[in-house]
Amino acid sequence: MLPYTGGVSTPIRRGSSSIAGRLVRAVVALGLVAVGWGLLGSRETLAASPVVLVLIAKGAVTPVMFSFIDRGIGEAETRDAAAVVIQLDTPGGLDSAMRDIVQRINASRVPVVVYVGPAGARAASAGAFITMAGHVAAMAPNTAIGAAHPVAGGGQQISGPMEDKVVNDAVAYIRGTAQARGRNQEWAERAVRESISTSWDRAVEERVVDFTARDLQDLVRQLHGRRAQLLAGEAEIATTGAAVERVEMTFLETFLFAISDPNVAYLLLSVAMLAIFLELSNPGAVLPGIVGGICLLTALFALGMLPVNIAGLLLIGLGFLLFVAELWVTSHGMLSVGGVISLGLGSLILINSYTPYLQINRWLIAGVVGFFATFFFFLVGVALRSRRRGALRGSTALVGMRGLARTALEPEGTVLVHGELWTARAENGPIQPGEQVLVVEVEGLQLHVTRV
Repeated sequence: MLPYTGGVSTPIRRGSSSIAGRLVRAVVALGLVAVGWGLLGSRETLAASPVVLVLIAKGAVTPVMFSFIDRGIGEAETRDAAAVVIQLDTPGGLDSAMRDIVQRINASRVPVVVYVGPAGARAASAGAFITMAGHVAAMAPNTAIGAAHPVAGGGQQISGPMEDKVVNDAVAYIRGTAQARGRNQEWAERAVRESISTSWDRAVEERVVDFTARDLQDLVRQLHGRRAQLLAGEAEIATTGAAVERVEMTFLETFLFAISDPNVAYLLLSVAMLAIFLELSNPGAVLPGIVGGICLLTALFALGMLPVNIAGLLLIGLGFLLFVAELWVTSHGMLSVGGVISLGLGSLILINSYTPYLQINRWLIAGVVGFFATFFFFLVGVALRSRRRGALRGSTALVGMRGLARTALEPEGTVLVHGELWTARAENGPIQPGEQVLVVEVEGLQLHVTRV
């Protein structure tokens, strides 16, 4: 018979285990409720906390800058931000891009603050229009605004009846913008007609901007309680305790903004010409052709955002064609000389602007033209030395050499043998460009070749 105590011990353990399990489940449930309540409370706190988005707009006013500002304002509208700040530092830019930005600011559902900063920044030319359009406008110490007289697409001074039309249109636009924001219309008109500029302290005195702010934190502090006139009605800006977040350019926007610089666009065009030339001189290399095609299309996109002189672009194209012609025509360097001259002239007038940010650096032009001159004259020198060595050995020395067909031989065409171009005649049927040939006979200045 088993002891009685053993029979009693088993149910006692089961009961204590069940009670302990219920206690554990209760504690876990209470913990989950507490965590959920805390998360809900944190969400309510985040929802109640205002946010101010900051867009850094530094550089020329281009379609890429408009795209960035448009995206930033859209994000501020989606997040119902207290305000969106455009921190502006620009020497000016394209009239079309400027008007797109102004229209986007006017259509914004959240207050847009244009802040000319940081210290040392400026809102010149198109930047003055954008600043005037802000629901609130402010400037950092040691900044300037103005010089908004319009110029032609290539930067030239407009004259005659066309000047009256363009200037009057710009005056009406900036006066209307200043009137809508309650700012100094007379100053705005003088900024266009007389190209006047005003420092940060005078700008506040003359009601060009609303106030000055040392930095973004000071700006956000002073924004609290100010009122902005939106399309939907007047709105009060509440920035107390607001979180300041920067909206950065995407990789694509940064890339497009970088290549819209005239110097970068010019370099891309130069690299494209060199790479395509290398592909044409070495058919089947592939890589130079790919690089050249990408650089060419990118350069054309960048130039499409800039005031390009068509004559300059055509001269650069002519220079490239002359360089390519040197592959098939024996000109003893004359085609290369013409190509260098055409490239130099086209580069100088490609973007002829009085505004520094729309000019191609003259030292960059000198470097590119000098490189092309050295490169092609070196090739011409090599070809001439090769011809002299061939003449000393006699034409019979070419027999047995291999070359490359430059044009189709049906049956006559051009081949490259021993670094020089020759007229040739195919002896065993048509030969396509890029195929290797073998010299079997020399007749005067014509080679007789067969396909390898």
